[in-house]
Amino acid sequence: MKIAVLLPCYNEEAAIARTVADFRAALPDAVIHVYDNNSSDGTVAVARGAGATVGTERMQGKGHVVRRMFADIDADIYILADGDATYEAAAAPELVRRLLDERLDMVVGARKSEIEAAYRRGHRLGNRLLTGMLAWTFGRSFTDILSGYRVFSRRFVKSFPLLSSGFEIETEISVHALEMRMPVAEVVTAYAARPEGSVSKLNTYGDGWRILKTIAMLFRLERPLAFFGGFALLLLVAALVLAEPLAVTYAATGLVPRFPTAILATGLVLLSALSLFTGLILDTVVRGRREAKRLAYLAQPAPGSVS
Repeated sequence: MKIAVLLPCYNEEAAIARTVADFRAALPDAVIHVYDNNSSDGTVAVARGAGATVGTERMQGKGHVVRRMFADIDADIYILADGDATYEAAAAPELVRRLLDERLDMVVGARKSEIEAAYRRGHRLGNRLLTGMLAWTFGRSFTDILSGYRVFSRRFVKSFPLLSSGFEIETEISVHALEMRMPVAEVVTAYAARPEGSVSKLNTYGDGWRILKTIAMLFRLERPLAFFGGFALLLLVAALVLAEPLAVTYAATGLVPRFPTAILATGLVLLSALSLFTGLILDTVVRGRREAKRLAYLAQPAPGSVS
């Protein structure tokens, strides 16, 4: 089977050679692809010297790079990792074996590290909060939705309409797997500190905010009835609260003394109905999109199947 290791890189001169060597040792028959994202150091030269197949993507951001790699590279199994030598390359054969034996579409390398410099407490807390929010929003989740170490089947990659531009890509990948109800699994893998001279590109608060916005956006796009239905319920409750004293007064006297309040309550009811019907219409659209993605998914062979 054709196995491709995908390593998106930006200024990873200090770590890319070690990353390529580690994956080469773990998977001797795999083709290792390094896609550079406008690096200003010697990442490209070092990657080529290490024996990797090197490509480039000019649009800045990890999401753009991974989208290009998924489009350009043809394989049966795809292994996505970072070029910073933090993920456990030696675990790759086990992740691939799990994918093939159980015919899964994605195996996530859930990170475990006792090294504070590798996986800071702030990042762990943020990961737990975002993971919990994803579970609350979509009903189920993974234990590490932000892990960049994943193994995919061909049918996952070729049916995934990737839209993200940055580090929120891992969230979009997780939601796609949950929405398509794909068979997936997690395997705990070691997570190491970056080699000396390698600098993290993560922005704890900036990237966390982008991921939070991505979850909200995906909830609106994938669960429109729940999203707009929630607003409809809030508007209806507000209208009933405003209308209750008016109804009591009208029942007792036959008069409506506060016309502005009555008009506002009526307007809120109308907005509530509009929001509800918006959710119903978009839910039908989403169902059609999901069916189209499902057909694209089914057009590809299952992992480990024989043509």
